[in-house]
Amino acid sequence: MRNMAAVLLAFLLCGCGNKTAPTPPANQPVQALAAGEPTHAQDRLPTIKLWVGPAQITAEIASTAEQIRTGMMFRTNLPDSEGMLFVFRQPHQAGFWMKNCPLPLSCAYIDPQGVILELHDMETHNTNSITASTDQVMFVLETSRGWFERNGIRTNMVIETERGPLLQTFFK
Repeated sequence: MRNMAAVLLAFLLCGCGNKTAPTPPANQPVQALAAGEPTHAQDRLPTIKLWVGPAQITAEIASTAEQIRTGMMFRTNLPDSEGMLFVFRQPHQAGFWMKNCPLPLSCAYIDPQGVILELHDMETHNTNSITASTDQVMFVLETSRGWFERNGIRTNMVIETERGPLLQTFFK
């Protein structure tokens, strides 16, 4: 049952975009769209500044089911100093994929205290979910691929916002 929940959750989570029609590159096969599946990039979401050690990044906040499901789909650029923070209501075993995402991304699976549990590089257009090894993921930060490595970010580091700890910022 837990695996089924993880698979269903993976289908809700994504990554990438720019406001374009869902036309894949010439070398990509056209995939049928599931009912309710995003067909274009979402507008820029509200942002928040995040700090991980000495590194700072401005992250769009994806907190509703639709924002989380659309994620970074269809976006074609992402400045190195920007990303997207996915905020979940409770810890779970997250699974992210790169369907409809032409940008190479990296992601961090983060626990309720803001501790980075896992770091992953993700492949463009890959529909295989990268499932967390723990059920304690409450936040996920997507960045341009390699941002964590370029900034010396490792597991067990803590992410904080301009307003304080992640949990306090989003769940006062």
